[in-house]
Amino acid sequence: MNVQVVYCNHQSANLSIRERLAFPNKDVLTRAYEELRSRFPQSEHVVVSTCNRVELYIAQEDPDDAPTHAQLAEFFADFHQVPIVEFFDDLLECQGPQAVRHLFEVASSLDSMVLGESQIVNQIKAAYEFSMETNANGPLTNTLFQRAIEVSKRVRTETKLSEGKVSIASVAVGEFGKSIFSKFDDKTVLILGAGEMALETLTYLKGEGVKRILVCNRSLDRAQKLAEEYDGQARSWEDLDACLSQADVIVSTTGASQPVITASKFREIRRKTGPRPTFILDLGAPRDFESGVGEIDDGVFLYDIDDLEATCERNRQRRTVEIAKARAIIDEETTRFMQDVYHKATGPIVKRLREHWHDISRQELEILYRKLPDLGDREREVIEKSIYRIVNKLLHPPLETLRDEARQGPPHGMIATLKRLFHLD
Repeated sequence: MNVQVVYCNHQSANLSIRERLAFPNKDVLTRAYEELRSRFPQSEHVVVSTCNRVELYIAQEDPDDAPTHAQLAEFFADFHQVPIVEFFDDLLECQGPQAVRHLFEVASSLDSMVLGESQIVNQIKAAYEFSMETNANGPLTNTLFQRAIEVSKRVRTETKLSEGKVSIASVAVGEFGKSIFSKFDDKTVLILGAGEMALETLTYLKGEGVKRILVCNRSLDRAQKLAEEYDGQARSWEDLDACLSQADVIVSTTGASQPVITASKFREIRRKTGPRPTFILDLGAPRDFESGVGEIDDGVFLYDIDDLEATCERNRQRRTVEIAKARAIIDEETTRFMQDVYHKATGPIVKRLREHWHDISRQELEILYRKLPDLGDREREVIEKSIYRIVNKLLHPPLETLRDEARQGPPHGMIATLKRLFHLD
């Protein structure tokens, strides 16, 4: 078995690179899985594409079937029509235990900008479930992602990483928003998009006392459903300009492939509203607001995913002890997972060896019984138990050695030796 991951996250690349390599919606992701199956038919695939990371997990039964780093880079370049030279150095790769550890760290939010945030494990679950819907996954990635979700739960249970402000929305509003507004109960909040990030942000803002909420989405049905849940007002996408004019706080999570608010459009909005303070939290990947929006006047405060890093790093520093506890759990779980994988790799040879020796013992017993037809049932039972114990004792040393070897890695050499020694298929 081989596991590998190529990734481009907030630590390894700037936002513009992540935007260009992202898979912003299910239609794009479905096409990506089709292309991956065409290029690498012997591999299983799971793509994790969020506002601050793009990761492709790949697994194969035979390590010789694993695509190279260059082949995976070519996939990204061809699929997104981005020259390789523009992102090759930002596309990192891990294999084997390092890839497993990376996923466990991501699912446990150790690799997140907001340390301990719970949203990432839900995104991991959603990515895994969609790979199942599109038949892109398989038994190896199933085991890997199910274990990652279990590890995440253990980290949350056994450490204090998730205490306090740990979600992207809560940190963004709590740190940035409160530096602009002393209170939110008299503010009009506009949500662009109606996905999970919007839901989490609304939950936090309602806790801050927000009363007037506008939800604007290309799908009016989705906007209405979210607005009803939070006593807000749904608006059609055609009313976007009017909504922007009314809003004091804008949270954008559309998932569009291009910015939905250009600098020129928002400049027109500001001519109507004047330079009153407006807090914009752009959580889209790619970005929903052009960067020039933040430079229109001194009243516009535009923050995107990259702007969260400094604040999140301070949270990380305050939790160094909990990080150490979490890493110890992840190291333990990574070792256990790899040992399980290596042990499973020896399963077929162990099964075949036992069957081979017990087949021989049964054949010899049949010969013996033909020579001694007067043996009673009691005598036959005693003989069979003795033969069974002898076979198991003879098998014990090679199988024990095989298990020991499997703790360190796939014991391909020993498996090949056992096949030759005992003439196993």
